[in-house]
Amino acid sequence: MKPNIFFTTQLRLVYSRFSALLARFWKKNFYLYLTALFTVFVVLDMLQLHIISGMRQKTFDAMVQYRINPPAPDSEIVIVDINEASLESMSKDYGRWPWPRQVLGEFLEQLEKQQPKAIVFDILFSDPDLYNPDSDAYFNDAIAATDNTFFPLLRLDPTSDHLSMLKPAMIPGVVPPLDNAHPEATISMVLPHFTAALKSGRLGLHNIYPDDDGIVRQYIVYREDYGWKLPSLPARVARDLGWPEPDRQRILLNWRGAPFSYRYVSFHDAFIDMTNKEKKRPQDEFKNKIVIVGSTAPSLFDIKPTPMSQMHPGVEILATAIDNIKHNDYLRFPEARIAYLILTLCIIWSTAWAFYRNVGRNKIGFLFGASQFILIGVSYASINLTNTYINITGPVTIGLIFFTIARLYSAATDKMLERSMVRASMEREGKLHATLLLIRLDAGQNILTDAMLEKIRYHLEKMGLEPKSAEVLRGYQKGIWDLFERTFAVSWIVDKNDSDGSARVTRDVALIIAAFPQLLDKCIMDPDIKINWFVHQGEISGGIHEVRNRWRELFAEALLQWNIQKGKTS
Repeated sequence: MKPNIFFTTQLRLVYSRFSALLARFWKKNFYLYLTALFTVFVVLDMLQLHIISGMRQKTFDAMVQYRINPPAPDSEIVIVDINEASLESMSKDYGRWPWPRQVLGEFLEQLEKQQPKAIVFDILFSDPDLYNPDSDAYFNDAIAATDNTFFPLLRLDPTSDHLSMLKPAMIPGVVPPLDNAHPEATISMVLPHFTAALKSGRLGLHNIYPDDDGIVRQYIVYREDYGWKLPSLPARVARDLGWPEPDRQRILLNWRGAPFSYRYVSFHDAFIDMTNKEKKRPQDEFKNKIVIVGSTAPSLFDIKPTPMSQMHPGVEILATAIDNIKHNDYLRFPEARIAYLILTLCIIWSTAWAFYRNVGRNKIGFLFGASQFILIGVSYASINLTNTYINITGPVTIGLIFFTIARLYSAATDKMLERSMVRASMEREGKLHATLLLIRLDAGQNILTDAMLEKIRYHLEKMGLEPKSAEVLRGYQKGIWDLFERTFAVSWIVDKNDSDGSARVTRDVALIIAAFPQLLDKCIMDPDIKINWFVHQGEISGGIHEVRNRWRELFAEALLQWNIQKGKTS
């Protein structure tokens, strides 16, 4: 024997023995044990592990990235970009970044002439320019002359709060304290260096906090520290422009598309045109716009991973948050942990019930697949058609894992656990009385599908009161065996001396024969199908080999006598 054939044979032998061992040890109770295990896991996950929530995050990323029709970016939001090209072009006259603040002061003065709605700096001016104090003074005066400029605050690690001398009440523009505020608490924060920015009070946090996996999906509306509410920069803009502020601490960002979906203007191009006598750009380019001044240059390290890209500019994340708050279309994400728990348990329990009751592999697979497809469709439709994201990926994924394990066990043990009169005969002693009912359907080749035949078989096995097995011969074999296709074989056994049992079997046979036409109409609804049936009875006795041989003989006798009967009636 060749080595590969020997190995395959041994592998099949081990698989067969292992399947028999599983079937003998676990039986159908395996599905109940598996359900209990998954139930405990799902409850623990909701309370402590949070693995399912991680699944939801990854699926959210995929769904939001591949939306059919993402919302368009607001045309009033314009990003003035200090990009790599601007850094290189400006370095010839102003040196490397950071440039003298007078550059930004001149840009601000020229920009104000076009009457923008708001100018939001995504640049943290934390320190004075020791070598150009006059330049800082120029920028400070330019800020003081505006009433629509906004500047960022940077919240530092709270573990260093005890080292700070800054109290929340000292931060300009802070929201009045809550009832549980601590007036003497100190907070570690970086404020703008410029007096005019501080006096304006138009300050807000521009911290971006990624989720546990490092991906930015949310933006804070405010931070609550020591009972004080510190607004974010988008929330501060919203307050001044009269937009309703979100009623939650964080918002799930409704992304407008891949990076660079907003309108970008090169800082260098805009600045040079503004300071030239001969203008080439429209002089109302920024009129009534919300202008965000920031940088996409990788060398300035304001790049974050988001669901849309691993290299998403921080300034565009800020723009997205402002856009979401302006239009009140940030994504709502109902926590609904109890509802997700119930849904997950329903998927697990209903799948376990189907396997335990042996509804049928094809039927279970179809129903499970259809249900999961519908649930995924609900999630995908919610993020495409509404601003409420119903993320049920976690329940679907857990259900899929459960179904896979149950299906593998079913495939390994079905033969051992199926209700077979041959197997039941082997397990009983003494002489047995066997009844075999054969039902053949004569129909066109393409009318009867495997799913239809399996549905009929399932209902046949549930009819009547006596234990029975129902099998269908589908005719997959070629040649002479094709003659037996679309034939149902229903079999019973009772003790030879059990006259009451034999009478119950006779009643079951009559019931099936009488009800079969209605069953056929229910499952197929084809009037052209002809039904032929035949009942044969005989005795069974003896050990394993004798039982198998006797059932083969009964089947052959039934076919022979059925054929004789047809000849007499034709």
